[in-house]
Amino acid sequence: MIREPVPTMLERVLLRAVREHAATEGRCQLRPALHVGIPGAEVRSFPILAEEPLDLALRTEVLEAMCRDHLARDVVPLVWLTRTPEGHDAEDLAWAAAVGCAGPELGVRLDLVVVTRRSWHDPRSGVGRRWTRLRRRDP
Repeated sequence: MIREPVPTMLERVLLRAVREHAATEGRCQLRPALHVGIPGAEVRSFPILAEEPLDLALRTEVLEAMCRDHLARDVVPLVWLTRTPEGHDAEDLAWAAAVGCAGPELGVRLDLVVVTRRSWHDPRSGVGRRWTRLRRRDP
């Protein structure tokens, strides 16, 4: 769970995730997806399909499988959901529960954030950041 004050490095990584999502989504709305990795580096993605609901056990297995490559290299990945800003609290909390199960099974602490075009937040703690307008990155 992410708490205030958010470490500067984590803030930067999460801002990068928001910027990448905003650039990818553009004007069209992409399907929700689960991502594991480091924004700007190697990332694995899993599309979330409403017509294929997953229970806690399957969500946990998906997360564990997506994390194993990073953990084999001694890198604890970030886990984030990308979606539209409209409320999906039940889905967010279902993935948060899976992260809570997968972390101890893998022997690491995993955090989950929900990323939209203008924000990120931790669905468990409520900590997050929102921007009205994102500035372009410096080259």
